[in-house]
Amino acid sequence: CPPSCSCKSLTGTKGLHIDCSSRRLTEVPDLPIDTKRLYLQNNSLTSVLPGALDSLSSLEEVKMSDNPWNCDCSILYLKLWLEDISASSLANIRCATPASVRLKPLKKLTGNELGICKKLLPVKCLEFFWRDLILIAGAIITVILVAWALKSSKKLVCQINL
Repeated sequence: CPPSCSCKSLTGTKGLHIDCSSRRLTEVPDLPIDTKRLYLQNNSLTSVLPGALDSLSSLEEVKMSDNPWNCDCSILYLKLWLEDISASSLANIRCATPASVRLKPLKKLTGNELGICKKLLPVKCLEFFWRDLILIAGAIITVILVAWALKSSKKLVCQINL
């Protein structure tokens, strides 16, 4: 159990009820993977680091409302994660900043309102393209050389037999 939260074992099912509400948290603590219910409402959370909640595969309920969410590009991970896990919780999250989206539900934000997300991926797509193109060309050349070598070896075997 994270030190800043209270935890209870759920009866009847394996899993934990983790209550981190009203603890003045500024970031999501490390959570056990058997978390079934997670309460993070009424804290000072502004965003969630990408990947921070991915290990919670058995989560059944999450509450994250009443936090001063900063709805810029950094909130995209949380929005997408909640769309998969808890649509009802997503509907209750409202943006605090920037001013242009203040009090707007996170669920209703469009890509334009999230700002320009220039660096969502750590690598540029073009780097993948050129690397893949070189690998494909190398594979084609290798197949051609192997086919040529097999054809030549058959001629050599026929000549040796004669």
